[in-house]
Amino acid sequence: MRAGPWWRIGWRNLGRNRRRTLITMGGLAFGYLAVVLLVAWMEGLTAEMIDSATRTLSGQLQVHDMEYRPERKIYDTIGDRDGTDVDALVSEVAADPLVVAAAPRVYAGGLVSSGQATTAGLLMGIDPEREQQVSNILNAVIEGRPPQAGSNDIVIGIEMARQLAVGIGGEVILVVPAADGSMGNDLYTVVGIFSSGLAELDASYAMMPMESLQFLTALAPDRVHEIAASVDDAWLAPQAAERIAARLALDELGIEVEPWTRLRPEMLDYAQLAQAWNGVIIFIVFAIAIFGVANTMLMATYERRREIAVMLALGTTPFAVVRSVLAEALCLGAISIGIGAALTLPLMLWFYNAPPDLSWLYGDFTMLGALIRPVLRVEWNPGMWFWSGVALLITTLVAALYPAARAARIPPADTLSGL
Repeated sequence: MRAGPWWRIGWRNLGRNRRRTLITMGGLAFGYLAVVLLVAWMEGLTAEMIDSATRTLSGQLQVHDMEYRPERKIYDTIGDRDGTDVDALVSEVAADPLVVAAAPRVYAGGLVSSGQATTAGLLMGIDPEREQQVSNILNAVIEGRPPQAGSNDIVIGIEMARQLAVGIGGEVILVVPAADGSMGNDLYTVVGIFSSGLAELDASYAMMPMESLQFLTALAPDRVHEIAASVDDAWLAPQAAERIAARLALDELGIEVEPWTRLRPEMLDYAQLAQAWNGVIIFIVFAIAIFGVANTMLMATYERRREIAVMLALGTTPFAVVRSVLAEALCLGAISIGIGAALTLPLMLWFYNAPPDLSWLYGDFTMLGALIRPVLRVEWNPGMWFWSGVALLITTLVAALYPAARAARIPPADTLSGL
């Protein structure tokens, strides 16, 4: 026989017991909705964590001297003691098509004092204009303003300001070891206080114009410790790093280009663990779907056993019976996916464009050194939606194989005689 009649038979069989069919369809549709939303939420949490960890301060990739990490010695600058053309190197990094912006940085560790209070601080010399395009730390200034180039301005964290009992307009003394072996010290004016939400960062970091910190630490203007860069998609940072490394003469300059995946391996491990859990979620939901479809198809074929026996007695092949049952299961799965997609799409649009904010329930929390906002953020991943639908169809067909095989083995004579 032609394939057409078996598809029609499968389609019509869905209406034999409409209540059972609708319940099964509802279960499969809800399973599709659950898989898409749960995976999207997990991907959103991972993306939020990575964005927070890389955009708050560090950037998605960094360029250093090969000897700089992990000791971060003050004299291990890019280009060593000879320095480098900082503007040219920044432009070269920013020229990559995936890179949004790049900014130079200088670091030093020392003591920050105000009055009778003293605390240890990590000083960060920045180009204020470029830094705002690479990280969000200057956007976290809650009092005052960012530092201005060529000034003795300094911006400190809110916890450091509390420890030093200093506010906007107050003065702090910095004492730091310099690159030439001397001790640098100077007086700076607090022009801004930032609150990143990370207690460790707010208690230990202070930012100032790069040239001011270079002067304090006896570093020439062409000596910097780091070029940080931001990338549109954090997952593309390794590709950008590879291209930049291939374009730059790394051996001549003695530098390395590292994406966040190597700078923060614990973040990558968590992201990979989250992806593995996505597979577990899909397996559990679809495993439940298998039992639901198998039960429906077993009951449907059992109720039609006399009809199937008549078909076999009239010469229908067992393969044709299997084909009709699988056609019924495929129609069941396709309609369920359609219902699931119709329910999922508006929810995904809502959560993607206006994720619900749960800050009224609990505040921000940290994970692996990253600040996580309490929002139900989802990632837009149509590819995952498509493959979830394909997986659901395959699941439906697999679940129908056993009922189809049983239906094909119905003995016509015994069934029609009532045995």
